[in-house]
Amino acid sequence: MERKRILTGDRPTGRLHLGHYVGSLVNRVRLQDEYECFFIIADLHMLTTKPEKQYIEEIAVNAREMVLDYVACGIDPSRSTIFLQSGVHETYELNLIFGNLVTVPRVQRIPSLKDMAQNARLDEMPLGLLNYPVLQAADILLPRAHLVPVGKDNESHVELTREIARRFNFMYGETFPVPDVMSGEVPTLVGTDGQAKMSKSLGNAIYLSDDEKTVTKKVMSMYTDPARVRADIPGTPEGNPVFMYHDAFNKNKAEIEDLKARYRTGKVGDVEVKEKLAVALNSFLGPIRERREEAAAKPSYVDEVIYEGTLKMREVARETIVAAKKAMGLSGVWNKISRKAEDARKKRGEK
Repeated sequence: MERKRILTGDRPTGRLHLGHYVGSLVNRVRLQDEYECFFIIADLHMLTTKPEKQYIEEIAVNAREMVLDYVACGIDPSRSTIFLQSGVHETYELNLIFGNLVTVPRVQRIPSLKDMAQNARLDEMPLGLLNYPVLQAADILLPRAHLVPVGKDNESHVELTREIARRFNFMYGETFPVPDVMSGEVPTLVGTDGQAKMSKSLGNAIYLSDDEKTVTKKVMSMYTDPARVRADIPGTPEGNPVFMYHDAFNKNKAEIEDLKARYRTGKVGDVEVKEKLAVALNSFLGPIRERREEAAAKPSYVDEVIYEGTLKMREVARETIVAAKKAMGLSGVWNKISRKAEDARKKRGEK
């Protein structure tokens, strides 16, 4: 019995952070034995907000950094397929086909698009950014994925993919699975500033590759309860970013409960709470750093992982496009025309 498939991935904007880990990476690692996994380096999605040449030239370096983080977290290239989106040409074809199965008003209802435009400081919505969820649907359905582990903010994108799959199947016959979505146990991780979700562009991220001193420095400067100006003032752990991180990454649950109890009664200062978080985070990140250094020390290792994964994905993509065009009848149009043209040439004695 064939395993069901997973598709998820990231835009190659550089190193990954703790938000990526809790939002999707932890599920990817956990499920790679149960599912056939495809992890996309979504460089075409980069063009939607960063089409300038300077950003395109950074893609290769950023992709390598991202794959190092994948491997460091436990993704095994021998069990999972890591591929470059722009290296799979069938992506463009399926994106065009799907673009005719969805309306502009439907895409405009996806809330994250406006946020992406604002974060990129765009005055107007580029057509490519509006098409972002449709291209994402092509990414998901090209390997005919059954499950998509994503962060909370991408769930609406997957819902559009589900609608496109249903519409295609209704119009042309059963071709694509209707994928399910999976969010992490910590759907959205707030950044160190406590104001928004963790993001590279907002400068509020703790990266998986940050060294011990950097992690400690970031933790000690984290936003905490603004109403608590002294250690003897009772505080509120709920909604406090420092305690949210403790809950997500500190394996010592007894320590967490002790800190929370003392925090509520004004018997522990923010400094102690942060110091213990720094220790917990560095304990969590230590093995990840080690695996990352080992992978980075192997010459051409990451490039070969991406190359071999992309070649494998191309084979899968070709199968999907052939099946989709056959279901639509598109392949039959070309076959009829080419067959008649070739017959006519033969009658005239032409090759």
